[in-house]
Amino acid sequence: MRLMTLGAAGLLALSSGVAMAADATSVQPVDGFVWTGGYVGVQAGHLWGNGRTSAETGWNSEPDVAGWLGGVYAGYNHQLANQVVIGIEADLAWSNADGFGQAYDGSGTPLPPPVIGDVYELNWSGAARVKVGYAMDRLLPYLAGGVAFADVNVHATDDGVRISPIVGDTMVGWTLGAGVEYAFTDNLIGRVEYRYTDFGDFDLSSFATAELKTHDIRLGVAYKF
Repeated sequence: MRLMTLGAAGLLALSSGVAMAADATSVQPVDGFVWTGGYVGVQAGHLWGNGRTSAETGWNSEPDVAGWLGGVYAGYNHQLANQVVIGIEADLAWSNADGFGQAYDGSGTPLPPPVIGDVYELNWSGAARVKVGYAMDRLLPYLAGGVAFADVNVHATDDGVRISPIVGDTMVGWTLGAGVEYAFTDNLIGRVEYRYTDFGDFDLSSFATAELKTHDIRLGVAYKF
């Protein structure tokens, strides 16, 4: 009988411990705004960055790329009892960003005439990211990072006249950023965000490659379900 009593007490203690552990990770806060839920939004912003063309012949250029972007995003957040918010998000943005860079030979001399160079055009970009933030009632600062994609065109020009075929590809790289969101109402959420992205590289030909890295500032507004 005593053994049964001790066993029952042990089972009760174990059950209590499991329940407390579950509460610590999954129970939602009782007070304040709760960030758990899905959302969809629109965004707009400005980006700037640098492309780089590298060729085995020594030809190289580094166009300065800049322009505006606008698009949509959607995701889902889950808020833990300790106010940590974890989430996933995907976005897509169209852009008019482009830029020209003077071309140089292997010795660093500008190619004659001095206006020969490369033009980079960023048509659209997207990302799939993981978010981690800390809820302070209706304020949510967060970090986010993941995989990034972009459609980029590259061609060479001479005094503004295209002298090479337009070569385009979908680049795949990574992105990392930080932002802050604020819930103006239970459903309307605004944000401001900085993002750094390395889109990687792609082959322009059998002997040349193109790279692109960007910074951007984005403003967004979303509807939370």
